[in-house]
Amino acid sequence: MKDLKHLIYFEDLLQDANNALVQQAQKEGLKCIGYMCENAPEPLLNLPGVFSSRLRAPRTGSIDVGTYYLTSFLCEYSRAILERALEGGYNYLDAVITPDGCTMLNRCVENMEVLQAMGKDKPGFFFDYMEIPMKADYNGLDLYVLQCKNHILKPLAENYGIDTSDAAIRKAVAEHNKLCELIRAIGDFRKLDQPTITGYEYNVITLATYVAPKHLLIDKLEETLEELKNRKPDSEPWFKARVLVVGSEVDDTDFIKVVEDSGAFVCADRYCYGSLPGRDPIYLTDDEDALTQICRAYMNRSECPRMMDTASMDGRRSYVDEMAKEYKADGIIYQQMKFCDPWAYEKMMGSTILRDEYGWPVLAVDRPYTIGTSGQMRTRVQAFMESIDIKKIHGEG
Repeated sequence: MKDLKHLIYFEDLLQDANNALVQQAQKEGLKCIGYMCENAPEPLLNLPGVFSSRLRAPRTGSIDVGTYYLTSFLCEYSRAILERALEGGYNYLDAVITPDGCTMLNRCVENMEVLQAMGKDKPGFFFDYMEIPMKADYNGLDLYVLQCKNHILKPLAENYGIDTSDAAIRKAVAEHNKLCELIRAIGDFRKLDQPTITGYEYNVITLATYVAPKHLLIDKLEETLEELKNRKPDSEPWFKARVLVVGSEVDDTDFIKVVEDSGAFVCADRYCYGSLPGRDPIYLTDDEDALTQICRAYMNRSECPRMMDTASMDGRRSYVDEMAKEYKADGIIYQQMKFCDPWAYEKMMGSTILRDEYGWPVLAVDRPYTIGTSGQMRTRVQAFMESIDIKKIHGEG
């Protein structure tokens, strides 16, 4: 297929945390709020006057210093982020807000604060921490609302004079929804029998929306959507099978590239930093305050293994099953970053249940934070593609 016009532009935004659009927004006077977990409601971090930047450590090399402070038993993401912070890679931030999605993220940010990794010379800079629910019920919703008030809205108002009124929140949600609708419309081209976008291209575009100011991306996303409507697919399918990738945080585009270079097409994504359900719009009504509706939406749609009630645990498997059917997947790759405790258990249970109870071919793998050009991963995916081919042959027989 012909190269997408703006793909290199989106790729360039992922080369540095302090990318060109972050710098442009700060020159316009906006404050940049760093965060690390999908459980932090994005619209609240993108109120008028601020924008969010989900922390990544692109081009990670050694993480020895991060390992020294966090030990080798914590996930490489948390260690890489701390290493980059100590190197000065996040000095552009004006605040860091982290929920207790897992203890590893909390320990990472606590070390940033104790070691004064950033913000020493910035008036108003703050670190803040949120407690988030583990069950999707009324008590959980009350906790979520209170935490967002005390640890997002209050410090933003006190430190930077940000308008945190219901009207301001609704405006932020409207802008958030516009971006989400564009991303999901672009993603729908993955459902075609001959897709006009690759999983890698979609991963790059989606990831850019987490790490750059959203309002500065709209024009490029709209052009890309129009381009895809007229993009001609290859005459012959370039992949052997369609796979849904599920699991923990993926901000390394090389991982998706390795999977697709091995003969698969990543037709859908259910992982942190992905579009399902991370780019679901949030539709508000007028009969309830916007903050409560946002918190309810995040709590009820959460696919994070932190949510421990039975309905949420069962729902995570049925959600993957529904997505696999909707996007016409032939199999599922269940991935987990090494030493990610919440997803280690979830991967074991999820891959087993989806295979045994739902009948899906499943490949379960663990991986480093940055994978590079992993020959081992390529071999495993290629073997998985062959097993899917064999199942298809037996099914036809």
